[in-house]
Amino acid sequence: MGWFRRRRREVQVAREERQVPDAMRQHLSQFVATRRGVEAWVEQPTSFNKPSLLLVAADGESTRRGIPSVAYGYDFAARHDLPCYDAGVVPYPKRMREYGLRAKRARQ
Repeated sequence: MGWFRRRRREVQVAREERQVPDAMRQHLSQFVATRRGVEAWVEQPTSFNKPSLLLVAADGESTRRGIPSVAYGYDFAARHDLPCYDAGVVPYPKRMREYGLRAKRARQ
């Protein structure tokens, strides 16, 4: 029936929380706290990349960090009340690419 499956996942996420460096946890939390309209994309692991979490603000500014597991990414988004998407299903927002182009032009 899977009665204990949720508890097992909570224990796994709590264990992974201890593996995440404080600096990275602080960076992600600070990004969420200091930007408006942040959304999260959880990127699945590949054969050469571990799973990662992409945070995108309303203006298109973004940050990406590697995370211990996909479950940790979804849990982080839930704890911060962020809309969360699977990067393999929902494409990245256009505003993220536009922000990158604006930043590139500003540097030139």
